[in-house]
Amino acid sequence: MALRQVSEVVNDYTGLSRKVLEYSLIMKSMVDRAKQTGFSEQSWAPLAELVAVDEFERVGNFKEVMSWREYVTFLTRWATSSEWECSFKRITERPDVVFLELEERSKTGGYSSVVNSLSVYEFNHAGKIRHIDIYLQMPMPEAGMLKSYEGVGIGG
Repeated sequence: MALRQVSEVVNDYTGLSRKVLEYSLIMKSMVDRAKQTGFSEQSWAPLAELVAVDEFERVGNFKEVMSWREYVTFLTRWATSSEWECSFKRITERPDVVFLELEERSKTGGYSSVVNSLSVYEFNHAGKIRHIDIYLQMPMPEAGMLKSYEGVGIGG
């Protein structure tokens, strides 16, 4: 399967699939901007426009559960010290649910990783993202890479 950039495929989609692809494009833009002076948790406002922030829940790759506020704190800490990009693999839409498969590449400090991800986006009746589940295929991370998860409750 030939991988393409999300920006190359976004115009091929409408509805909730397009919102999910726009979410990915905004995420990339925000991670790039996070290295600039003055970047803060409030800087995630463009992403929040797609999210039902009061009911939002994200379950991450280690089964950690985060509210929108917790997720923004986590994203800010991660984005200010990381580089991230992704390539599009596949997207599937069902009523109120979108499945997005990406190849994600990131670099934090001297550590680089390439993972296959499947993110499941659930939407409320207003068309806002209310829940995200993250599934990853990746090599076992080095112990130091888990430091960004300090203070985050891991499910079991």
